[in-house]
Amino acid sequence: MAAVGERVVIKGSERVTNWERESGSVWRATVPHSAFGEFNPFAEEVYGDWLFEPSGPPRRHLGDVYLNGVSLYEVGTLEELQEPLRRTEVIDYRTGLSVPVFEPERTLLVWHSEVGDDETVIWANFQEADPNQALIEINVRPSVFSPLAHHLDFITVRGFELAQAATPWAPPTANQVGLIGPNWAKGWVIEDNMIHDAKCSGISLGKEMSTGENFWTERGDKPGYQYQLESVFAARQIGWDREHIGSHLVRRNTIFECGQAGIVGHLGCVFSTIEDNHISRIALKREFYGAEIAGIKLHAAIDVEIRHNRIHDCSLGIWLDWQAQGTRVSRNVLYENVRDLFVEVSHGPYLVEHNIFASPFALETASQGGAYVHNLVGGCTRLVPTLDRPTPYHVPHSTEVAGYAAIYGGDDRYIANIFLGGRLPREPRGNDQFPVGYGTAAYDGSPPTFEDYLSRLAAQEAIELPRYRAVRQPAYLRANVYGAGAEAFADEDAALLLEADPSFTVVDRGAEVYLEVDLPERFATSRVGVVSSSDLPRVRFVDAEFEDRDGGPVVLDVDLLGSSKQVGECYPAGPLANLGAGTSRVRIW
Repeated sequence: MAAVGERVVIKGSERVTNWERESGSVWRATVPHSAFGEFNPFAEEVYGDWLFEPSGPPRRHLGDVYLNGVSLYEVGTLEELQEPLRRTEVIDYRTGLSVPVFEPERTLLVWHSEVGDDETVIWANFQEADPNQALIEINVRPSVFSPLAHHLDFITVRGFELAQAATPWAPPTANQVGLIGPNWAKGWVIEDNMIHDAKCSGISLGKEMSTGENFWTERGDKPGYQYQLESVFAARQIGWDREHIGSHLVRRNTIFECGQAGIVGHLGCVFSTIEDNHISRIALKREFYGAEIAGIKLHAAIDVEIRHNRIHDCSLGIWLDWQAQGTRVSRNVLYENVRDLFVEVSHGPYLVEHNIFASPFALETASQGGAYVHNLVGGCTRLVPTLDRPTPYHVPHSTEVAGYAAIYGGDDRYIANIFLGGRLPREPRGNDQFPVGYGTAAYDGSPPTFEDYLSRLAAQEAIELPRYRAVRQPAYLRANVYGAGAEAFADEDAALLLEADPSFTVVDRGAEVYLEVDLPERFATSRVGVVSSSDLPRVRFVDAEFEDRDGGPVVLDVDLLGSSKQVGECYPAGPLANLGAGTSRVRIW
């Protein structure tokens, strides 16, 4: 831990001072390979499974150059150092939405390198800055605080500034190295740190190398999905269970300016708690792009609690991918992200409650078995069945695999959420079958009860698999509130449709965040009792109840601000227990 009152900074970088002017604002420095040891990030490409952009040369490298603590952009040739980078865009491969690569109205400082036998030459365009008068650093280490050995358990890291590491791309099928992380261990506490400028990922709670190392990219002989599936079973063989792995606590950290993820993990994150963190500006440089990018990107987040985090200005806020079982997303504030929450190929039960999702694209699920309770959903939504990737599910509160199945979509529960209407940020490409919309009308045609589902199955002439594909899974919805332009599930019980769109505005004041609200009088009729396990029907495929991590019943009696709700009392829809009609301004962070 850092001494009380002291600022202790640990970096994965070293200072470079021998800059010579090449021409104009372009400078050159020569770095001997002795400065790097056995790992030279300027010789290592950003590389691995599910990395999509750039798709070919020139690829970006793990190396980076920092001017007074600010990361520069890499360019592929010396000629590009003299040319301003054009603002271009990439396409979010899941949604079809275009996303800008570079920020407008910002002077881009750029660098290029060439690696020789004994030395690396780095050129940089510092614009008006003199590098011999400024602080110029280059990253030289792949991590700042990570053990080389496995099972170094119960380590606490507290109160540091950790920065500027050449972390590699960290997909779920590779050794996931972060700027800091336990590397396949149990019981770490990472708290009260400032973590920033990881080339890829800030904190890794992820898997290790023996269970797969980018085999899809290296071999190309079968889908990456298959290698990821194999990694689950390989992990079981090396002790992936509650007794040996996970149960980490990540809290009160400030995490920003990471190229891939603020917090990443596959397998190693099980039974962990991620709370009270402030995560921002993740994957906004967009020098590279792929499917593992988010403020928090977790695979196999079994019994993981993600609660009371502030996540904004990220490519994607929270992405739960595969095996979100027993996962609980509670009391988080997300805004100004490209997407807020994406839950992919999971069977549940997972729980999303008392959150604010205020970005234009708020919620996407390619999963089933979820429960969404008392959330504010301020943007558009999408429901996508996924029948081509059968995914494991587990014995409740365990890593033991109970089976695996495709994702039919549905088997979801929505109670007392607020859905706003609006205009779509852009008509997505290639997703006409499962369009983006506002509200829950994507569930139309789903049976509203389990009994109705069984009767529809019985009426099918087909047998075995075709029977189940022909009938949508149940959708259990009640007491949700819809603003103008948001559509309710056709068979929802007690939906409240507002004639006008209520106004919710997230106001970011730096250290403080406020929610400004204007609600019509009809909103006062939205009242529900405290929701608990008894209100959430059992999940079909996993055959499991919604429970706390200890196996007891779940009671959703704490709102976004930490205020307690009393069993027997009724409360409004949305994340605030005291939310009422009219105009109000509430501090939410």
